[in-house]
Amino acid sequence: MASTPPSTPSKTIPVFITTDSLHSVLSHQTLINHFHSSLPAVSSSLCSPLRQSHAVSATSSLLLMPSWSSSPSLPYIGVKLVTYFPLNSAVSLPGIHGSYVLFSSTSGQTLATMDGTALTLYRTACVSGLASRILSRNDSEVLVMIGAGALAPHLIRAHLAARPGLKRVIIWNRTEEKARALAAEMRGSLGGDGVEFGSCGRLDEAVEMGDIVSCATNSEVALVKGERLKVGAHLDLVGSFQHLMKECDDEAVRRGRVFVDNEAALVEAGELVGAFERGVIEKGDVCGMLVELIRGEKAGRRSNEEITVFKSVGSAVVDILAAQLVYETYMKQ
Repeated sequence: MASTPPSTPSKTIPVFITTDSLHSVLSHQTLINHFHSSLPAVSSSLCSPLRQSHAVSATSSLLLMPSWSSSPSLPYIGVKLVTYFPLNSAVSLPGIHGSYVLFSSTSGQTLATMDGTALTLYRTACVSGLASRILSRNDSEVLVMIGAGALAPHLIRAHLAARPGLKRVIIWNRTEEKARALAAEMRGSLGGDGVEFGSCGRLDEAVEMGDIVSCATNSEVALVKGERLKVGAHLDLVGSFQHLMKECDDEAVRRGRVFVDNEAALVEAGELVGAFERGVIEKGDVCGMLVELIRGEKAGRRSNEEITVFKSVGSAVVDILAAQLVYETYMKQ
């Protein structure tokens, strides 16, 4: 008797998920929850090669960040494509553009294309939000946001989702007008939730007030001084991804128990690489990675007095998980 032939995958029509649609199907709360439940289950089944960077001119570049899964619960191949054109500011265009393409890992068919820039903003902020849920104090009330760029409102929303008990958000930016503008924007959209939004022109003073201090800048000079962190603070470092960049000084790293999103942070983040080189801490002093915290393999916050530091540099793993949530939610509508 002949055996039944294997089923043939049906033809799939690719979808283009607009930026507006991405915003409508994705929230910071749902993405934080998705990372929390999915990262431990699928991280070992994901393959994410080192990102490729190609110079397409003397000043511009193309970056490719692929990832694919062997898990039946995550049957996808994903590639984020990013262009970096820093001279675009002269013609009033963003310097970074990105797209994310999702394929089936079963048939290889293209499933969806979506805004890679928006996806990155969400996933970056939600990784910080998830770390804050685990590492910041349960009674945290004041969030200090350092930086007022495109990522800042996402980080604010992610931290508020992770710590709904937050009562006050203070924003600092080198250009104080931008900090005031962001505070007004957030007040208009979230002020009705009982959260007070404001700005502060004195960085050290702002840091001293923060139960959670979140940084999203391109600074090459330490902004957060460790001596200014209050007892029990949680420091969230997002901006640096090169050795010359740093958002905090050695004292912040020395005072805190340091955690990272993944191993790449140990060789890319300026705050950590510099601290290793100067003997402030050793790589072995880093207390764990995010997935180890979720699994309970490494201890997170141990008291209300200790300072915690979380450094993220991003990865294709969280890209593909974020794209999965967007695509599957969109297709259910």
